[in-house]
Amino acid sequence: MFEQAKRMQALTSAVFTQVDDLRKAEVAAGKDVITLSIGSPDMAPAPHIVEALKNSIDCCFNYGYTLSKGVPELLDAIAKWYRKFGVELDPETEIHSLIGSQEGLAHIALCLVNPGDIVLVPDPGYPIFSAGPLVAGAEIYRMPLTAANNYLPDLTAIEEDVLKRAKIMILNYPNNPLAATAPRSFLEEVVAFAKRHNILVCYDFAYSDLVFDGYQPDSFLAVPGAKDIGIEFNSLSKTYNMAGCRIGYVVGNANVISILGRLKSNFDYGIFYPIQQAAIAALTGPQDCVSETAASYQKRRDIIVDGFNELGWKVDRPKASMYVWAPVPTKQSSFDFTVSLLQHTGVAVIPGSAFGNYGEGYVRIALVQSESRLTEAVSRIKNWLSYSE
Repeated sequence: MFEQAKRMQALTSAVFTQVDDLRKAEVAAGKDVITLSIGSPDMAPAPHIVEALKNSIDCCFNYGYTLSKGVPELLDAIAKWYRKFGVELDPETEIHSLIGSQEGLAHIALCLVNPGDIVLVPDPGYPIFSAGPLVAGAEIYRMPLTAANNYLPDLTAIEEDVLKRAKIMILNYPNNPLAATAPRSFLEEVVAFAKRHNILVCYDFAYSDLVFDGYQPDSFLAVPGAKDIGIEFNSLSKTYNMAGCRIGYVVGNANVISILGRLKSNFDYGIFYPIQQAAIAALTGPQDCVSETAASYQKRRDIIVDGFNELGWKVDRPKASMYVWAPVPTKQSSFDFTVSLLQHTGVAVIPGSAFGNYGEGYVRIALVQSESRLTEAVSRIKNWLSYSE
């Protein structure tokens, strides 16, 4: 028998695994399951992105190690793309490609924290925000995100003894799982706070372009002084429907990016060249596909929000992301409600408890099915809730 390392004890995928096992059991039993649990885009990349990938794959010289932080054309493309947020980046020192933004979020704590250091993470929060620091031996301080505070952490509530040991703060807006957004005034508060306490801010901006109703989010790096204490992670997974390609990037503080780059040079050999070419095509090509993707998610959001509100399940209308964060409409726990929903309606969602203690009482609904399937999901839930009453 081989025992797992102690560092593995802090990692768990129990809730996600349990929900998926239950979903598979329903499918195996012949039930038509509408899967709104995993946030994997169901739309395809635009044709010009696929064409760039095909053309590059045909070249037999593109199959070796790339051994770089990104080919120069990719780094330049990222720098130019970021100008739409009012952010100027040096491709040589302030950008590094990642094998998906999650990979960078997983590794950043290994670069900067020692056992016993504290990392400030949001609760509810995407699991990698805690998993990476825990593997690095850090202690986690969970910042509650509540509706009462517009799903923003109360920085003034963090104790002084915590701040003395804190090395990193992780933030994520537009948010997964909450679909919440952050005003620029809050980002300005974060910059001042981080400078005062010498904390690195790691800002997850993966949903920067899945925005609705004319809303435009601010890049954290657009705030004056943010580069002094911050880095920002972004990805092509959601914006360009390239989740399986595993390509993202980190931008911002040159010193931190250099340290992360040194770790990566020991861990991996770069991103497959044809995928980098597809990313270049995505970032530099026609951007109609981005607005079309966002418009599709907006229509899907409206089907869920309007449908649920009509049947008495009151949910907020998010301005961004690919999720709806919904309060549990029964007296059950979020997990028990998720199981009941799946077994009675064939609709799979994720219980809020999977994202932290403050997620209890909610479920996350991923808008990753067609409009007709979402309409069907609303109809099934309406019939079930009406029958339950």
